[in-house]
Amino acid sequence: MKRGRLACASQFPHTAIARDARNPCDHEGMDKGTVLVVEDEANIADLVDLYLSRDGFRVLKQGTGEGGLAALRDQRPRLVVLDVGLPDIDGLEVCRRIRATSTVPVIFLTARADEVDRVLGLELGADDYLTKPFAPAELVARVKAVLRRTDGLHAAEVVQVGGVVVDLGRREIRVHDAPVDFTTKEFELLRYLAERPGRALSRQQILDSVWGPDWYGDERTVDVHMAQVRKKIGEACVITTVRGVGYRMEPAAP
Repeated sequence: MKRGRLACASQFPHTAIARDARNPCDHEGMDKGTVLVVEDEANIADLVDLYLSRDGFRVLKQGTGEGGLAALRDQRPRLVVLDVGLPDIDGLEVCRRIRATSTVPVIFLTARADEVDRVLGLELGADDYLTKPFAPAELVARVKAVLRRTDGLHAAEVVQVGGVVVDLGRREIRVHDAPVDFTTKEFELLRYLAERPGRALSRQQILDSVWGPDWYGDERTVDVHMAQVRKKIGEACVITTVRGVGYRMEPAAP
């Protein structure tokens, strides 16, 4: 086996990887942001973690599609490394769900060499595609290349409705130019409405997009969070209750 390749992940025992990851490296102290690795084979996930961490990235690991989607919503990584063959949800479906609410860059990992699968993955919105076995150093290079292509675009994404600005790149909300603290769910809730100004959105639509399609709970959850959002934005814009439906966000009347 060639040095540094994942042709046989079992040859990299977890204990050895953990020991190497604690060693100092040239990139110690650098923070290039968070990469979410959704991979059910622990040895592969650990080795990817090792190489990305050595290059200055913070790595979050999840072994299931559901866990990956939850981590994406809660942690807001810069990029997702996504295995196609997951134990609960196919990685293609995970990518489809990600693209319904997020523009975060996605790199697929797969043991499938079929061209149809590669094309389908890219059509679903993946930014790159790497077939196993692969060299970990090549994955790191591709992660950095994708971020160079997409970072400027994502950092510039700003949505404004009236006096409320939702800065997606900075993960910041400004009300009349003043930053205001929002919880993660409040941020996503306000973002979802702001990206669809003037549209009446049902509570179920909001739950599916902000809490996820597999979330189980009372629709009153939306009302509770909406009350907090309204309190924080004041009169900078208007969030109207649409009777029997849900909510609509629009600029305040001049």
